[in-house]
Amino acid sequence: MEGDGEASPEVQTVSSEDVPRTPNPELKKLLFFKVYKRRWFVLLVLCLLNCSNAMLWLTFAPVANQSAQYLKVSLEDINWLSLVYMVVAIPLSFGTTWMLDTLGLRITLILGSWLNMFGALMRFFGTPPSEGFQIRFVVVMLGQTFGALAQPLIIFTPTKLAALWFPDHQRATANTIASMSNPLGILLANIISPMIAQTSAEIPTLLLVYAVPACIICFLATVGIRSSAPPTPPSASAESSGSEPFVQGIKLLLKNKAYLVLLLCFGSGIAVFTCFSTLLEQILCVHGYTNDFAGLCGALFIVFGVVGAGALGLYVDKTKKFIEATKINMSFTALACIAFSVVSLMPEQKAAVAAICSFFGFFGFSIYPVAMELSVECSYPVGEATSAGLIFVSGQVQSVLYIILLQALTTRLSESPLSTCGDAVLSWRVPMLVMAGLCSLFTCCFVMFFHTRYRRLEAEEQATYGTKQINGSTPSDHAPSAET
Repeated sequence: MEGDGEASPEVQTVSSEDVPRTPNPELKKLLFFKVYKRRWFVLLVLCLLNCSNAMLWLTFAPVANQSAQYLKVSLEDINWLSLVYMVVAIPLSFGTTWMLDTLGLRITLILGSWLNMFGALMRFFGTPPSEGFQIRFVVVMLGQTFGALAQPLIIFTPTKLAALWFPDHQRATANTIASMSNPLGILLANIISPMIAQTSAEIPTLLLVYAVPACIICFLATVGIRSSAPPTPPSASAESSGSEPFVQGIKLLLKNKAYLVLLLCFGSGIAVFTCFSTLLEQILCVHGYTNDFAGLCGALFIVFGVVGAGALGLYVDKTKKFIEATKINMSFTALACIAFSVVSLMPEQKAAVAAICSFFGFFGFSIYPVAMELSVECSYPVGEATSAGLIFVSGQVQSVLYIILLQALTTRLSESPLSTCGDAVLSWRVPMLVMAGLCSLFTCCFVMFFHTRYRRLEAEEQATYGTKQINGSTPSDHAPSAET
């Protein structure tokens, strides 16, 4: 592990063939940017932390029935163990965006790692297996709340880290890796929770399994992250851009029509995926699908999502076609959501359900890192944490509304011979159709109404070459390809 000093920097150079004849006076300085190997360690810590926090969030959803029995509460109460993340994140997000853009990456990540660890430990030590202990749910909810406090400190960070530590031809890839560690945590929760907590008595063991990595990651973050940014910038925008002050940045975003369309439509997409992850087991169990199968579907959803995100991240890093990639993938995601709303209500269709979950994840999850980069491109020079953070807030607000709405639309079934849900048997037919309708509506709005320039790419080209965008072309058409 290398230090942050001048030791072993990787140097980006641009071929002299690519240099314009009348360069900007600052060109000589700007054409040589250093990138440091330590950026991969910072990225690794963020990935581990993001993964751990997602595991804490979704600990109980794949084993909702066992959790309800152990904590002596209803399934609706168990859903609130996931919903508390959205409720807490909404007011906290504004402070987090200010913290990231003002106090820096290091302080934000270290604070997030300590809150994450404290929440995991509280859940374990506060819920002993004693039958006489009657406040288990309250203690677990408190632990979940600390995890929820950590979430915005962690999940807002990928775009900021990519902008500060990575060159322009690696930003989308770095953002993808950091962002996809969150669904990886969801994947692990979908696998680990049903595997360990097959009965309600094994819930304490499950909580211990999630607490141990949280402690290790906290140590790595506290000891290993020594600075918020590298000694020298990796790109022209990282060097020359001074983010707008927080309040001024908010005002600029509220006047940016393209950003507002992205805020609303992509926020709805986040809400749909939150509903899917939280309610999947409850939706499938009504028609005879076991917790293990629901966990498998959740795993396929994530695995194919990570694969799709990796491929799309590499593609947009090379082509800079953020808008086209996002619109196409959102359209396929809406089709997958419609298909799931129909097939999930049919018994004995394991192959079809598994295939649609894979399709849903492949196109849906891959949008997230690209859309976050797009939020920065359409809102530059507003700080990366502010532009990406408000979209996350939009997703959290809509997630709470969607989950409450979908639960309110369920109806209790008098009998369901195939059910593996235990005592609570609910019909999800209407909620699923409503979710598909909302997903389709906001996808259509995004495809029709979202148009923007790539402001950050334009600024980088302007800083390096003193040129402006040519009609009908993007800066990526003229910028040189740098090799590290």
